[in-house]
Amino acid sequence: MVKAVLLDRLWARMNERGDFPILSQSLRTTVAAMTNDDYDFTALVKVVLSDFALTQKVLRLANSAMYMAFGGNITTVTRALMVLGMDAVGHLVVGLKIVDHFHHSAPRRIDAKLELNRTMLSGCVARKLTERGDLRAGEEAVVCTLMRQVGKLLVVFYLEPEWEQIRRECEQGTNEDDACIDVLGVTFTEIGQDAATRWRLPETIREGMGEYDPAGSESRQVQWLRAITNYSTEVARVLTTAGLTDETREEHISDLAHHYGRALSTDPEMLVQMSLALANEEANDGVMREIVELRANADAIARESLDPEARIAAGVQDLRALPAGSPLSTALTLATETVLAGLGFARTVVFVRRGANMFEAQRGFGPQVEDNLERLAFSAAFQPDVFHLAIANSVGIFIENARDPKMLARLPAWYRARLDDARAFVLLPVAHPGEPPVALLYGDWLLSQEPRRILQKEMSALNELAHELARFFSASPVKA
Repeated sequence: MVKAVLLDRLWARMNERGDFPILSQSLRTTVAAMTNDDYDFTALVKVVLSDFALTQKVLRLANSAMYMAFGGNITTVTRALMVLGMDAVGHLVVGLKIVDHFHHSAPRRIDAKLELNRTMLSGCVARKLTERGDLRAGEEAVVCTLMRQVGKLLVVFYLEPEWEQIRRECEQGTNEDDACIDVLGVTFTEIGQDAATRWRLPETIREGMGEYDPAGSESRQVQWLRAITNYSTEVARVLTTAGLTDETREEHISDLAHHYGRALSTDPEMLVQMSLALANEEANDGVMREIVELRANADAIARESLDPEARIAAGVQDLRALPAGSPLSTALTLATETVLAGLGFARTVVFVRRGANMFEAQRGFGPQVEDNLERLAFSAAFQPDVFHLAIANSVGIFIENARDPKMLARLPAWYRARLDDARAFVLLPVAHPGEPPVALLYGDWLLSQEPRRILQKEMSALNELAHELARFFSASPVKA
């Protein structure tokens, strides 16, 4: 009871920093999205797409060497979820959010940056250890490893006076956990466990953060996670401890490898070689590939964008790869995100026909879309506007200047009320041959974006995407 009160007080202190509640809510939202129906990725896709930098990092990691065996050439978050699985991508997102938060919050203090680097290095070790195994378990192990050190990071970043007291006690020879109890009344581990609970991380993660005991009675999965977490943390500590000779460093790592080798089902010598390879990179001021991926600059990644036509074509192939009986929701999410990513649109919406009379927004990504989704709808009955022109067409239409006075007169009132900041947009009818449209795909660029046009080959690719999406709808009940 006393510890619960102490943790509540510490949490209240940390919440005084404006960025901390944002991290907490962001992680809870991600975890909630992971618990959705495995066949409906929309919630987790929205979490990722809401952050451009996060989107690029997820796609970069999904296409990295460690995941190439699962297909490669992943251009959308939806495709990443389909190929790698909800749990693997979900845990990947949690790990990226934790690392990015502390990276962007890093105060100008060497001690704080050192602790963050140790944490990221431990995640790198965990990823190396698990890259050849099950993806879901591997990303779960990385999150466990990061979370094991979150308690300490929270104190270092948010409770600086207390951290200074702890450091002084440690410099005088006090054990770190004892010093933490002296100053805060709880250990770093207990703070981390409390964070995992408050952020609603899965029970397996909370269990996997604990101390490894070879004689423990925990399940094999928890024992394995604890072995990964503890080994990775200890190796990172050895690699970042100043003043160690190469011989001493190798001895420490060898001891760790022999202690954890059996639990990790890995030959101790292989563990030593892997760890020393990382040590050599660190000694040469090299930045390890996994850390680069976790901290990659979003602007640099954005410059590596694929050709729009190729992105859309990849989305078409992804739709074709879906079995005929796949849920409509999966196809809608994949198609909508492909339109968004393919041409760098700010927003995309898919309107689905309900009965004979209404088109209603069912999926959408981008600013203002989530809040307005239920209010984006229009009657199928003819009106002299651009949306009815689109559903009367067999191919898509592109409006290059939505602010032109003549075009403004062709924009329906419901559209001007909800999406009035569009610079240009495309409308793509989704229809079975010879039938009225069953859906309409919309994508736009905002006034704040640079103007551009859709090339004919890009429009052809978009039309192909709309055609492929149609097969996931039953035949239209309305005859032309």
